[in-house]
Amino acid sequence: MPKVITFGEIMLRLSTPGYLRISQAHQFEATFGGGEANVAVSLANYGIDASFVTRFPDNDIARSCIKDLRSYGVKTDQCIFGGERLGIYFLETGAVARPSKVIYDRAHSSISEIQPGMIDWKEVFRGADWFHWTGITPALSQGAADVCLEAIKAANELGVTVSCDLNYRKNLWKYGKKAAEVMPALVEGCDIILGNEEDADKVFGIKPEGFDVTATGGKVDSAKFQSVCEQLMARFPRAKKVIITLRGSINANHNTWGGVLWDGKTLYQSPRYDITHIVDRVGGGDSFMGGLIYGLLTYAPDDQKALNFAVAASCLKHTLFGDYNQMTVAEVENLMKGDGSGRVSR
Repeated sequence: MPKVITFGEIMLRLSTPGYLRISQAHQFEATFGGGEANVAVSLANYGIDASFVTRFPDNDIARSCIKDLRSYGVKTDQCIFGGERLGIYFLETGAVARPSKVIYDRAHSSISEIQPGMIDWKEVFRGADWFHWTGITPALSQGAADVCLEAIKAANELGVTVSCDLNYRKNLWKYGKKAAEVMPALVEGCDIILGNEEDADKVFGIKPEGFDVTATGGKVDSAKFQSVCEQLMARFPRAKKVIITLRGSINANHNTWGGVLWDGKTLYQSPRYDITHIVDRVGGGDSFMGGLIYGLLTYAPDDQKALNFAVAASCLKHTLFGDYNQMTVAEVENLMKGDGSGRVSR
C-alpha cells in the first residue's frame, strides 16, 4: 500500500448553521479542517496509508482534533506538540449572489511558531512514497515556510514524490514576505503542481490569455490553460505534471467544475460537471488533490483516468458538509462511469 505524508495546519472550523450570516448566528457547528489534513482524510478513505504532520498545542481541543483525524484512518504519530493554541476559522456559507465568507483566527497558532529542526523529516519519510504540502503553510510564518522547505529538501534527497497545491490566500501573507518571494524555492522541489488560474497569476504572474475569472458565466475553455501549464513547467523543470482546476462560478450555489492535466506533451481534459446545488464547497480543491494523488498512484500510467477520478471526487465533495471528502472509491468511480442520477441505492 502506498504511503503518503501531508504537512500543514489543521484548524477548528466554526460554521454558521444553514445559510445564516455570522451576525445572525447564536451558535456554530464545530468541526475540523485544513488543506493538507483534508487531503490525508481523502486518501485514508480510499485505502491509502496516509499520515498528517503538524504541530499541536497540548490541550483538549488538539486531542479532540487528533481523535477526529484518527477516526477517518489518518495517522498522526509523527505530529509534535508545543505552542499555545489551535487556529480557528469561521465560515459563513453564501447563497445565490451572496458569496461565502471566511474569517481566520489563527495568529500565533502552534504551527505558525514552528522552527526548523523540530521535526525529524528523515524519520517521517521512512518508507514514504509521496509528500504533499500547500501554499497555505508557508503563508503562515517564516518558520513554517522554512520547515516546509526543510521537508521538501529531505523528500527530494530520499526520492519521495513531492506534490503541492499552490493555494494562494492573500489574507494570510502578513509576516513581511510576499508569496512571490517565498514560493519559488519551494515549488522548485515539486514533481506535481496543482493550482488554478488565480494561484498561477497571483504567485508567479502567469495567466491565460483572454480569461476573466469574474466573468465566466459558468463556461471555462479548458484549452486556454495549456499556456499556463507550459509556463509553470518551464519555470519549474523538475515538475512532471501540472494540473489546473477549472471552476466556472454561476453563483454561490451553482458552479461548473473540471480540470486539465499537462504532462509536457499532452493536455488531458476532464469531463465538465454542472454542480447545481452546492452544499459546501470548502475543501473542494483538497478533495481534488486527494483524488488526484490516489489516481496517479493507482491508475498509473493512465493520467486521463487519474484526472477524471480527481474531478469526480471533488464534484461529489460539493454535496457534503464539512472540509472532509467522505466518498468511497466505488462511489467516485460510479460517477466517472456517468451515473450522476442520484437515485437511491438499495
